[in-house]
Amino acid sequence: MPLLRRAALALAALLLPSIGQAQDWPAKPINLYMGFPAGSGVDVVARMLQPSLEKSLGQRLVIDYKPGAGGNVASELVARAPSDGYTFLLGTAATHGVNAALYKRLPFDIETDFTPISSLNDVSNVLMINPNVIDANSVQDFIAKVKAAPGKYNYASTGNGTGTHLAFAEFVYKAKLDMVHVPYKGGPEAIQGVLAGDVCCIFNQVQTAIPHWKAGKVRLLGVTTRKRVPAIADVPTIDEAGVPGYESYTWFGVFAPKGLPQPIAQKMNAALKVALEDPEIRKKMIELGNTPRYETLEQFKATVHADRLKWAEVVKAVGATID
Repeated sequence: MPLLRRAALALAALLLPSIGQAQDWPAKPINLYMGFPAGSGVDVVARMLQPSLEKSLGQRLVIDYKPGAGGNVASELVARAPSDGYTFLLGTAATHGVNAALYKRLPFDIETDFTPISSLNDVSNVLMINPNVIDANSVQDFIAKVKAAPGKYNYASTGNGTGTHLAFAEFVYKAKLDMVHVPYKGGPEAIQGVLAGDVCCIFNQVQTAIPHWKAGKVRLLGVTTRKRVPAIADVPTIDEAGVPGYESYTWFGVFAPKGLPQPIAQKMNAALKVALEDPEIRKKMIELGNTPRYETLEQFKATVHADRLKWAEVVKAVGATID
């Protein structure tokens, strides 16, 4: 038998188990873990996509919350899980970009211990303030009031090292402000801290800020992306409103443990593509201030790598580290 034919047959023999596994997959419910609590922006997007994914895959998608350590609790759980297609992670630019630079030690590698499946969306944060604590009507007004009272004002985040923390830390660094960081255990608690007046402000995700803004409880002064967000088009960017060059945004994406068979990865990627191209889902996302973004397996892998490098520079600039 010719050498090339023997090699081809050997390769086919190696591929057949994974192909057969993908054809049978999924044969039971799929677990999707996230490192943030119920009601967070990540949760809102997961619930939005859930019906479409269940229809495409023919199985239930069980959403499970494992908050803690800036998303690292859920990330470690998934990194240590079997690569059988029944455990996935809904991660973010924080869990798979920021944390590699922020934490001195992680029990997993952000890139090599996961199989990136696809991004889901880009998410802008917005400077959300309680006007009863700091009565500012613009970004410049906010900066002036904070500079007039060094150390007086506290800002909230959804936890040490999260996207909301670093977005505000970079803002403080660039605007040369003296403010105190108050980390909460998640988005709902941080927002409640602002509403209650325990802290003056937060860089909150647009989708979770809008309801409180519409209710007249908060003011929105500036978005963190370089372009305005259609859902709140009258709100300027931080860059145009007084802090030139400022930009900070996050993304959400789906990961599996390393070693996931390629056919299963492609099947899940295809299901996400269907969901993200659904007109109703896209409309809902945009109304909440999100920009839907599907990526191929290779494109998302490149996104994760690029963000790891980008956030390493930001973390170094603001001097933030966590043991």
